Amino acid sequence: MNTKRFVLIMAAFFSIIPLSAQNYHWETDLHHRLLYDFSKTHEEVKSYIQQYIPDVTDQEMNAWEKTGALEVKIIDGQKLYFNNAGPNLFRINTRCRKIKEIKDGIEREGYETTDESNVPSIIKEAPHNPSHLAEPKQMRITYTISVKANAVPEGETVRCWMPFPRRDIKRQQNIKLLSTSEKSYILSPEKYAHSSLYMEKKAEKGKPTVFSESFEFTSYGSWFNLKPGNIRPYNESSPLYKTYTSERDRHIIFTPRLYQLADSLTQGIDNPLLKAKKIFTWINSHFPWASAREYSTIENIPEYVLENHHGDCGQVTLLFLTLCRICGIPAHFESGFMLHPHSENLHDWGEIYFEGIGWVPVDMSFGIPSYAKNTKESYFFLGGIDSWRMVINSDFSMPLYPEKTYPRSETVDFQRGEVEWKGGNLYFDKWNWKLSAENTEEKP
Repeated sequence: MNTKRFVLIMAAFFSIIPLSAQNYHWETDLHHRLLYDFSKTHEEVKSYIQQYIPDVTDQEMNAWEKTGALEVKIIDGQKLYFNNAGPNLFRINTRCRKIKEIKDGIEREGYETTDESNVPSIIKEAPHNPSHLAEPKQMRITYTISVKANAVPEGETVRCWMPFPRRDIKRQQNIKLLSTSEKSYILSPEKYAHSSLYMEKKAEKGKPTVFSESFEFTSYGSWFNLKPGNIRPYNESSPLYKTYTSERDRHIIFTPRLYQLADSLTQGIDNPLLKAKKIFTWINSHFPWASAREYSTIENIPEYVLENHHGDCGQVTLLFLTLCRICGIPAHFESGFMLHPHSENLHDWGEIYFEGIGWVPVDMSFGIPSYAKNTKESYFFLGGIDSWRMVINSDFSMPLYPEKTYPRSETVDFQRGEVEWKGGNLYFDKWNWKLSAENTEEKP
């Protein structure tokens, strides 16, 4: 990444900051964010690697750095590694991954065990529902944000935006707010791309400032039995088509490299579904999951994935969406939580649009499951989604409601929430979040 160019881009991006925050400087903020993400020394990372490769050499580490398998930056003249550089090496590099698997065994993700039974049930039931919904799960969520003691001066107002389930999609129904830590709150209007619950509270000396919310909703799985012959030609003059096949901000940019890639992947293919399948399969095969640094520190996420040969859920999703848009397939970002029992976490995916069918979900990160027993299960997440989701966002990098004064901690996604006071944004090192999810449906 060209850091100087990135600073100029971000400075322009935040040039509309209100007068009350004119002392804010993105360069200082970016420096803090990078130091938060890159805190490991050479010896610390080498020590981790030696658990699996005792005789690892500095030359080998340098080689991994050049390929992006070990993420490193020079900050203030010091060579610093990404916090998860060590574990990521054993996810990204094929040789290292095999060495770790021999020692630790192949670990299966908990959500895969849950989806192994959930996905076939959705495939069986969804075709019988005109809305393509199946396998509902009754969820109760308690979410808490705790601002660290003395992070904000005593008596000052802390502003907090918390994630809240979207109320405008069919896959999410029966939403009921049960409780909030503060009597006064504001739910964002449904038209906003980031669904939030906003509260304020005065800071007390020596005490954390705690915000909490509790709510229930029903989450449905969905599956569209997509077939090339059912896809009709797009109405390329429609507002939907024009909007969702265009470039977007900094992370859906049609660079020459991405144009060339999209063309090479889909050359000779006319059907939109077959184009999407080709892109989906290629990304699944080439970019292993790895823990990601904060998106706000990355200039162009799809290019970052190509350059570093790996990506987390949001990163590979943005690559997929960008390539789809270049190929004339309407696509948009979607994200929130994955709520699989014992595997609850932040998660990103997307949706693409087919004429004659509508919007269908695509989870690029879940990709082609290892447990798949047939073609329908293999490509379930290209036109399907499991039941264990909470959708918060229908786009990225959009305004919050009420408007935030300072740039967000996460300038792309909105899942953990956002916190600020009149003196500035509170970055992730100033507060903690906790997600508690319970499936409340009656057991047989």
